[in-house]
Amino acid sequence: MAALRLDGHDLGRLLACSGLKRSTYYYALSHPATPTRPELRSAVAEIFSRTPNGCGHRQVAMCLRAELGARIADKTVLKMMREMGIRCGIRRETDYHRYNSYKGVVGETFENVIGRDFSADAPWQKMGTDVTEFKQPWGKAYFAPVYDFGSKEIVAWSTSTSPDMAQQVELLDLLMAKMPEGATPVLHSDMGWQYQHEAWTRRLKKAEITQSMSRKGNCLDNGATEQVFGHIKDTDNGNRAIDEGYRRKCA
Repeated sequence: MAALRLDGHDLGRLLACSGLKRSTYYYALSHPATPTRPELRSAVAEIFSRTPNGCGHRQVAMCLRAELGARIADKTVLKMMREMGIRCGIRRETDYHRYNSYKGVVGETFENVIGRDFSADAPWQKMGTDVTEFKQPWGKAYFAPVYDFGSKEIVAWSTSTSPDMAQQVELLDLLMAKMPEGATPVLHSDMGWQYQHEAWTRRLKKAEITQSMSRKGNCLDNGATEQVFGHIKDTDNGNRAIDEGYRRKCA
């Protein structure tokens, strides 16, 4: 618009054509855009160039704080990177690529006995299970634990390169070997195909374990177990433990 004004065009007509308010136009003139944190731009470019595909704004921000002692928020770094025209080339994971065990109703389903009440007075009363995917340098690992809501312990777990029924059978073998005599816990899961499978439901009934299932598409119904996955994935030690556990299993 400033260039058109230099050509002699009337400001009122330009504002009318553009739909821009006069106050907005003069505010923009008096407050010209300035680069965000220009003193850190060279450092941002250097950190970004350390990897072939670049790195995301969170990693850049972490390096700025750790290496330079900069006081800067993640979103500020994101704004800087957008202004500089740099963007991480690593493709974001989409829902289509994430592991999902739900295949519809393919077996027997159960009501939500737990009802999001994850409190327990003692061990072996309420438990949860699920399967999650870990990406490792050599491929993908699938981790299936049984988490005790009372003791806050993972009482049984299995790792595998395939989230198949063999993994669930191994998990149940380990669980049954540890379950105290006389215990009749509730075992909660989502509606994954594994937990609807006859081999799973029959085994739980025989052991007098009450089966409970989340509602379809509602991860909060199994929030206690999902929280465990979150804590494991947030730490490098957790990822290493999955890797080492699978390597020991294969040895």
